[in-house]
Amino acid sequence: MDLATAIGFIIGIGFMIWGITLTGEVTTFFHIPSIVIVLGGTVAATFISFPLKKVFKTIKVVKNAFIEKTIEPVEIIQNIIELSNVARREGLLALEEAAESIDDEFLKKGIILIVDGTDPELVRNILETEVAFLEERHGEGQNIFQTMGGFSPAFGMIGTLIGLINMLKDLDDPSGIGPNMSVALITTFYGSLFANLIFLPLANKLKGRSREEILVKELILEGLLSIQAGENPRIIEEKLKTFLSPEQRKNMKLEAESEGA
Repeated sequence: MDLATAIGFIIGIGFMIWGITLTGEVTTFFHIPSIVIVLGGTVAATFISFPLKKVFKTIKVVKNAFIEKTIEPVEIIQNIIELSNVARREGLLALEEAAESIDDEFLKKGIILIVDGTDPELVRNILETEVAFLEERHGEGQNIFQTMGGFSPAFGMIGTLIGLINMLKDLDDPSGIGPNMSVALITTFYGSLFANLIFLPLANKLKGRSREEILVKELILEGLLSIQAGENPRIIEEKLKTFLSPEQRKNMKLEAESEGA
């Protein structure tokens, strides 16, 4: 489980409740009609904006924000270096057997293309197309949550207008002005809360996950093409290290030194 997502929600809700208790009562801010207006309107507008199939698919994708799917670029680089050594010693055809023990489908697909003698430019085009469509699929989920983040405050304002209309309707009753105004403002509160604590953060989390996965796939693509070109494993390693952060490069160097010792 991704603790950052869980901790973020807990801290956000916790500090919100704490802040409310310092100035008033929590029950004052719990208003079912306001929640119905904001969530109902946001969901309805989302269904209107996107195909039903994509909306349901995105709901399933939400789990990716809570599951920590660790993709280690350093480990991928080490696998590619091992493959390059095999190709250098035994030839490209020997990679077919090595591919059987690889779990990464993208890497395995690239190896099969190379073993089949596919033209390097065609290999690049096929794998780049797959990366592009992966990015597009990921972008759909991000876009839906970003859109919900935009709709939510808007329906909060609609709820506020509803509350103001009710207030003006009963303007001859001074005792109802305060409660009606409170309800009107609570709806705006929910609209901003859902947008900035749930929908937009989820979109950003999914965007970060997507960037990590695409970076690894670009790394794999560059490594495979280098193997196919017959480049020296050391050159391939130095080339792929450019995809890593300084900290990751340092850790990779330390691991190599410890193995060498």
